[in-house]
Amino acid sequence: MADRITVIGWDGTPLTEAAAAALAAATLVAGAPYQLKALPVPPAAERIALGSIQLAARRIAEHRGAAVVIAEGDPGFFGVVRTLRRPEYGLELEVLPAVSSVAAAFARAGMPWEDAQVASAHGGRLRRAANLCRAHPKVAVLTAPGAGPAELALMLRGVHRTFVVCEALGTPDEDVTVLTSDRVADHIWRDPSVVLVIGGSSAGGPGGGPANGAAGEAAGWLAGRPVGYPGPDRGWALPTETYTGTGRTPAPPGTPADPGAPGASDTLPAHVRALVLARLGARPGDLVWTVGAGSGALAVDAARFGAAVVAVEADRSACARLAVNARRYGVEVEIVHGRGPDVLGELPEPDAAVVETGGPEAVRAVLSRKPERIVAVARTLAEAEEVRRVIAGAGYRADGALLQSAPLLPPVGAAADGTGLRLGMGDPGTFLLWGAQKP
Repeated sequence: MADRITVIGWDGTPLTEAAAAALAAATLVAGAPYQLKALPVPPAAERIALGSIQLAARRIAEHRGAAVVIAEGDPGFFGVVRTLRRPEYGLELEVLPAVSSVAAAFARAGMPWEDAQVASAHGGRLRRAANLCRAHPKVAVLTAPGAGPAELALMLRGVHRTFVVCEALGTPDEDVTVLTSDRVADHIWRDPSVVLVIGGSSAGGPGGGPANGAAGEAAGWLAGRPVGYPGPDRGWALPTETYTGTGRTPAPPGTPADPGAPGASDTLPAHVRALVLARLGARPGDLVWTVGAGSGALAVDAARFGAAVVAVEADRSACARLAVNARRYGVEVEIVHGRGPDVLGELPEPDAAVVETGGPEAVRAVLSRKPERIVAVARTLAEAEEVRRVIAGAGYRADGALLQSAPLLPPVGAAADGTGLRLGMGDPGTFLLWGAQKP
């Protein structure tokens, strides 16, 4: 192993005294070609152009002498330090960071960033990064070859955002471009870059941050928005009465019963929504469909925990109430007006899906897009049996339950000792079916 290994972060500004001394004493220097050319690398030092960090780490482990690795910005923030610290290499590092590329990008944009999400598109994670941009109003994305600004914008087609594309930060070729997302794919961008994706209905607070809701409550004292942080309103599923409106516009008298039609169902009770959320297991980076979303209680519940949500609803009045509920809790929900099976083909790929109304036909249409997990609501035992067959027939592990509940009412006369609780009128129950892809 090298006698001493120093990782120097460089942001284009003059090196610190410590970094300059480490570089002058180096017998091996690894870095990008432009860095090796621009910095005073000792003439006798072995030079390694960084392509594969793993190959460089193995060579450093074999080297006897003082090794220096030059990285962009802060090498401990989505940088080379993670790879170099792997136990198989046995390397002990001294890290001298500079300003991270994300901090530099927000500085160029003149924006605060303690309320931002930061994602890397490396390693095939572009779709998850795009879902994060759907769900949050301020996201920095570290791009990679084949997963750059144009590809990210294409994945966000139909979702209006502003892109701040920062290329070659800290170099003489630095360029910062601000475009709306519909124009980003028309350009050719250099790799890698940092992209700030800004916008959405909850981006109107001070400093470009969320105006209210979960992220707004966190802004000012807690960086980012932690996984599973639902904001000031605690609980997996908020009480039904906290949402604006319930269900859909009542169907005209004499209208035949249709589980996918307006007026077919009210908002799912909170205890049912809590189980749905548990079965979905959605997390930041996931995209969740809610089909037959009604006034959006379940869609908003899922979005409060960081998932990107697309809500499909056939009733325009319910869509309007859904938009109000999303704004109230400061979350992003993409609302698609239409009947489930008719519009699903135009939606981005889901990781998880809920069919609140629509029956077996809607479940079959959702399963054709192969989500990892699905939950469906059935109105009768016969419909539950058919939905279960559809889920199992698509190759999923299928299960389900009938959920019934009755409220506990205070005793007559409100006895001081709390005895005499009464059981209130129970609900008729809700059939829930769920499925997960087999490993």
